[in-house]
Amino acid sequence: MIGFAAIPPEVLSQAGVAYVHYVSFMVCFGALVLERRLIKPNPSKQDATLMVITDVVYGLAALALLGSGILRVLYFGQGSAFYTENPLFWWKVGTYLAVGGLSLYPTITYILWAIPLRKGELPKVSEALAKRLGWILNIELVGFAAIPFLATLMARGVGLPAA
Repeated sequence: MIGFAAIPPEVLSQAGVAYVHYVSFMVCFGALVLERRLIKPNPSKQDATLMVITDVVYGLAALALLGSGILRVLYFGQGSAFYTENPLFWWKVGTYLAVGGLSLYPTITYILWAIPLRKGELPKVSEALAKRLGWILNIELVGFAAIPFLATLMARGVGLPAA
């Protein structure tokens, strides 16, 4: 068995940042799945509270994903040229930003739910709102599912200019 002391520090740094990146992605995806599963008209207090908490977890994981991604591009990955010269990288970034932009509507909605929840009341969630949030969450999930596919293609050099 190899001890951590035998692993060069730069390898541990690269692996640590990559690990944070992968775990953050999984937490984001899991949070979206849970939000999608919970969304319904007139949720119980427990479900509404869980939605608010889940969205906070999603937001924190999305920030960790972004931060670790930037660190990987600049310092701990294949070198910034490997990423920035590849159109798939920009598709991946664009998809992440699109999903992030879409998530603003549910996040604002859940923040507004916190007001009645603090007063011990239930948020008013119509059938139309639940359906709209469900569609947005579905689109976010598809976007998030596309990101690792783009990453695996990119890691294999697909999209790089011919040498």
